[in-house]
Amino acid sequence: MASHNDLGKIGEDLAVDFLVTNGYDIITRNYVYQKAEVDIIAQKGDTLAIVEVKTRANTNFGNPQDFLKPKQIQRIIKAVDEFISSNGLDVEVRFDIIAIVKNGSQYDIEHLENAFYHF
Repeated sequence: MASHNDLGKIGEDLAVDFLVTNGYDIITRNYVYQKAEVDIIAQKGDTLAIVEVKTRANTNFGNPQDFLKPKQIQRIIKAVDEFISSNGLDVEVRFDIIAIVKNGSQYDIEHLENAFYHF
């Protein structure tokens, strides 16, 4: 596996740990619908948090959250609509990004709530 894939897996695991520590229940990971993959679907109270995890080794080329493209957002929204419909859920939905940057042997984690909106 390429090292960037390893870093992405580490980032997703760190994001799950972060969410659980902050009171979220993890509903599913890596939910796939058509061409979209939703990294994490978590719930806290009556809110379903759709979490895209962006992990980078450094910020030389920009912040991790800057790498989420409009087409990817559209696909995520479509996948989430399908997930909600197929599971008969009646919840508030929020789209978040967890941005993770490797900082030496540590990782800096930033949770951006309501990072993008469903129109």
